[in-house]
Amino acid sequence: MTPRMIVVTGGAGFIGSNIVARLTAETAYDVVVCDRLETADLAKWKNLAKHSIADFWAPEELFEQLERHAERIEAVVHMGAISSTTEPDADLILRTNFTLSRDLWDWCAIRDARMIYASSAATYGDGETGFKDDDDAESLSKLRPLNAYGYSKMLFDQYAVRQSDRGQAPPQWAGLKFFNVYGPNEGHKGGMKSVVAQIWPKVAAGETVSLFRSHNPNYADGGQLRDFVYVDDVVDIIEFLLQSPEVSGIFNAGSGQARSFDDLAKATFAAAGKVPSIEYVDMPEAIRDRYQYFTQARMDRIRAAGFEGQSTPLEEGVRRYVQNFLAQPDQYR
Repeated sequence: MTPRMIVVTGGAGFIGSNIVARLTAETAYDVVVCDRLETADLAKWKNLAKHSIADFWAPEELFEQLERHAERIEAVVHMGAISSTTEPDADLILRTNFTLSRDLWDWCAIRDARMIYASSAATYGDGETGFKDDDDAESLSKLRPLNAYGYSKMLFDQYAVRQSDRGQAPPQWAGLKFFNVYGPNEGHKGGMKSVVAQIWPKVAAGETVSLFRSHNPNYADGGQLRDFVYVDDVVDIIEFLLQSPEVSGIFNAGSGQARSFDDLAKATFAAAGKVPSIEYVDMPEAIRDRYQYFTQARMDRIRAAGFEGQSTPLEEGVRRYVQNFLAQPDQYR
């Protein structure tokens, strides 16, 4: 009997490739990746090289391939997106992050395929309204994202809820608001890599690393707070959802515990066995009025839905990332 399929869009990217690693190791599904590998030296292909995927689809053939394999497709895990918060082309962001997601939702609804997709904590904007993942239309309408990326994610969350309320939804659907995810297979992301990955070369060399000086009197330099979450923990949530077809909605995907950039940097030095050396530099003026000083996921709703996984403590997650990947000749999962 031919196995059913799970399609992972953006499956060669950071979170997507970690999902592929888990699914190819632990399930009986055929796992298909839809993505672009871009240039060979960017090494996105190395994010997949250790895992036995069933097929690889180019984005422009996605809907043709979905239709061709419609009877076999169990679920689409939609991670494909422009994830840069500084991308200047808002039309490109909307086409990629909203229009494609909308069309994929409609296909899944018609074909009775489940859909799990990447939303973002960027939908919360400056966090003034809190980080509670209520997914009713009224709550979503009160969010004020600070950039076009956050807006595109909020717009699709609103579409999903509206269509679900109308009875025009996939048999299971779930949007995940990812917070500050870090971990292996993010080397291709350039300036959008996690702070751990960005400071690692200097940490490894025992040099001083730079963090932003605070321009808010309520926070010390390096004391800006983020919900840092190890990538394995968000993959745990996705695996839970795939095993729980009765659970639908929009959920936070974070650790539930805000920690400072100082904490993160010191954990990175500790994982490398180095004495911390940190300096503070002025934040670029262009981002000062859009900078978040505090994020912390409310994890109540996903736990109420039955998720029992535990968050990896920051120091442990950074240790695993550094010692098992960044410090190794082969840094790929």
